[in-house]
Amino acid sequence: MSAGELYARDQAAVAGIEKLRFFPLEVTEGKGSWLTSADGRQLLDLTATWTACGLGHGHPAVIAAVTAAVQRPPGAGGLSAVHPDSVGLAEDLLAVVPGDGERRVYLGHAGSDANDVALRACRHATGKRRVLAFQHSYHGGVGLAMGVSGVHVDAGAAADPDSCFLPYPDPLRPHTGDPATVLGASLDAVATELAHGDVACLIVEPILSDGGLVVPPDGFLAALAKLCARHDVPLICDEVKVGLGRPGLLHAFQHDGVVPDIVTFGKTLGGGLPLSAAVGPASILDGPAASALLTTAGNPVCTAAGRAVLRTLRDERLPEAAAAAGDRLMAGLRQVAAGSGPGGDAAAGHIGDVRGRGLAIGVDLVTDTASNTRDPALAAKTVYRAWQLGAVVYYVGGNVLEVTPPLIITDAEVDRAVQILGEAIADAASGVVSDDEVAPYAGW
Repeated sequence: MSAGELYARDQAAVAGIEKLRFFPLEVTEGKGSWLTSADGRQLLDLTATWTACGLGHGHPAVIAAVTAAVQRPPGAGGLSAVHPDSVGLAEDLLAVVPGDGERRVYLGHAGSDANDVALRACRHATGKRRVLAFQHSYHGGVGLAMGVSGVHVDAGAAADPDSCFLPYPDPLRPHTGDPATVLGASLDAVATELAHGDVACLIVEPILSDGGLVVPPDGFLAALAKLCARHDVPLICDEVKVGLGRPGLLHAFQHDGVVPDIVTFGKTLGGGLPLSAAVGPASILDGPAASALLTTAGNPVCTAAGRAVLRTLRDERLPEAAAAAGDRLMAGLRQVAAGSGPGGDAAAGHIGDVRGRGLAIGVDLVTDTASNTRDPALAAKTVYRAWQLGAVVYYVGGNVLEVTPPLIITDAEVDRAVQILGEAIADAASGVVSDDEVAPYAGW
């Protein structure tokens, strides 16, 4: 297949409403941390499809589980029947997600519906309406989850009328102007809203992913949990994008040693297939019956894949692997930022920060390191250039390269990633990519 042919067919057939494109990426297959383009090029995948392929492409455990499940499937969902893998996946999740008392598991198709159901269930259980969320957050593209997603609201979508968006503590660009006060100010804003007594729940990302891969100060989640407990408000921790091994721990909330009331999952949980979950108190997730209906939710193929993913995370010790690979990747990228890595001073002069936990890493591109002014144009050209050089990476928050490779990435692949990213930043800053080349790809 010639380069561009598949992309042209896509433009003529697939609805633009569901497209988020950064370059003309055509792929025909994948294996491990690599994708094969329509013209036969090998591309190092530094996105894991927005983390959905956390185990990489075509992991043997997922292949075996799915193959067995499709041969004699007991129906196509868990709406009005039960089967071993729907019940088994729920039991598996209850075993690996900490919590007390009677708990239940909602099974769905995507993080969007898991968050939407959790939010609506909290409203029903508490009899209250207000939802506290954070500015520039992302919790989903449908329903209430979309209405409390700061990224969508920033882009012009309607906010839920009973939502309240609070400042997320950003150490690099503190809303207070002072990194030393940003955590306290964010928590004070939360405390003020909770004191009104009309809050149904608070939803938070342990790392603000699509808002710019912002890593909050240590203790942020722990303090939130204490505030929510004091006011008897359920805390929903959205682990959809950065959980399940990616942060170097099985769960991102473990970094602060907290136990959220409700935890939501998606992306990595399905091993590349549509699967999500919310784990929380039975008093919240058990009712009302039939208020979250998806015919194929809990289907035998996706739940079999989910069980295989959880086993593989444990058996292959992938959280620990992600911690080690993340340390190596961040060390290499910080060398680039210091001018001693690929790209030299041309790259270093445009990196304001390299941050992350495990294999959730952000490279903050700026016009200059003195002002740390965001540089969205450079980000767009950098990801385009990286694609030309043989890697797939996207940007979030307008200017931040989101580096989230599969958890099974090797040391050699990590070093290759550093090489390509350093060269791509330098080349983009030097004008190798033109405005016309990136103009058709709006990104975020």
